[in-house]
Amino acid sequence: MESLVKFVQDEFVTRKDFPEFSAGDTITVYYEIKEGNKTRTQFFRGTVIQRRGTGTSETFTIRKMSGTIGVERIFPVNMPALQKVEVNKRGSVRRARIYYFRGLTGKKARIKESMKR
Repeated sequence: MESLVKFVQDEFVTRKDFPEFSAGDTITVYYEIKEGNKTRTQFFRGTVIQRRGTGTSETFTIRKMSGTIGVERIFPVNMPALQKVEVNKRGSVRRARIYYFRGLTGKKARIKESMKR
């Protein structure tokens, strides 16, 4: 049964090619929003908190500060509305999921920039 599910996912789900990014990176995600019969492109720029899952069920969480309020958004990698992903800065963090980032404010919420990758 598992091999059947894997076969269907490989054959019928279109895989989008996005640049490599991981937790700590600052990225911009462009996605389509449908309002009535019109569509428009909106972007969400923030720091990647985590990447979770594999294959077609993979998701990533982005956090940004809107004023003094933190806003998080979860994007599935294979969401049809995703248009493109741009990596703005590479961050150097020691963990794959930086949940501690939610509790940091001000200068403590800075992530050291990485030159590698």
